[in-house]
Amino acid sequence: MALYIGLMSGTSLDGVDGALADFSGAATRTLAAAYVPFPTALRAELMALQAAVPNELEREALAAQQIAVHYARCVAELLRQGGVAADAVSAVAAHGQTIRHRPELGFTRQTNNPALLAELCGIDVVADFRSRDVAAGGQGAPLVPAFHQALFGVAGLRRVVANIGGIANISVLHGDGRVDGFDTGPGNVLMDGWIARHQGREYDADGAWAASGTVVPALLAALLAEPYFALPAPKSTGRDLFHMDWLDARLSAFAQLAPADVQATLTRLTAVTLARAVAQYGGGADALYICGGGAYNGTLLRDLAAALDGKVAVASTEALGVAPNRVEALAFAWLAYRFNARLAGNLPAVTGAAGPRVLGALYPR
Repeated sequence: MALYIGLMSGTSLDGVDGALADFSGAATRTLAAAYVPFPTALRAELMALQAAVPNELEREALAAQQIAVHYARCVAELLRQGGVAADAVSAVAAHGQTIRHRPELGFTRQTNNPALLAELCGIDVVADFRSRDVAAGGQGAPLVPAFHQALFGVAGLRRVVANIGGIANISVLHGDGRVDGFDTGPGNVLMDGWIARHQGREYDADGAWAASGTVVPALLAALLAEPYFALPAPKSTGRDLFHMDWLDARLSAFAQLAPADVQATLTRLTAVTLARAVAQYGGGADALYICGGGAYNGTLLRDLAAALDGKVAVASTEALGVAPNRVEALAFAWLAYRFNARLAGNLPAVTGAAGPRVLGALYPR
């Protein structure tokens, strides 16, 4: 067997998703999946580190140590579930927590302590997947389209896969080997921030709060005026652009809106920007498959189907045999598998890099 563990903590900052996968056969086999939440204090510190803060070098280093400890707990749970010994696993892929993503300045930063993780787990760790693509002139993101093609691509079928985490991205699988992909804009990041501010909750379960409100067309138009949405691919984004200050600046022209109406409008923003990207790059697609946390937001999925005007069927990746909350962790496990085989993990047509590159850095056990 070719056993690999993938760990992913995304823009939502809620915790780490992990998957134990076997890549030895023709099809990817998921042997175990686990989720380990980050404690409130760590989430708050990671949120603070998204911008310049006092003593940030030491604070980032300490946060990275905590991340490694929680990653190690996730690895232990995956080994327990899978009934697998640590020495049977070829590598752990540890993406780290993105705190800066500035490819236009030539860097991306995922805070992590892969050396400590290797020490805690006794397994080789592969980390820092984005930097080589950025060094080659690419965006360093999204990296999942190559895996989406490997896992979900079918000759003769045009499919679109949308990963809706904190940030949303799409992979257009044309059915002839070509793949397009890019970050479409905010996924859950603004919705999560708004409900946290007004209700103290981490996310809008099933979009119920958004469903209780009414979309404000003028606000939606103001949000859609963000220049990022009109940029051509390849492009990528993150909390460096889409954060609560960004939202507050646009809300300043709208006095005394009901918070539920703002939530409804933010949900529609994610749906409309995704739908426009699908229409522009994935026209004629057989279906749109959703993964990531957004796949569990019923209001968002209904808004997305409506924004697509019934031209593309919408389903979760569960319809393709993979739970939506496992796809991204599996993708990084696959990237570690590619690293060990010294095979490229990026798609230059997606990221804009100068060419295919082996992604990652090894921390031996």
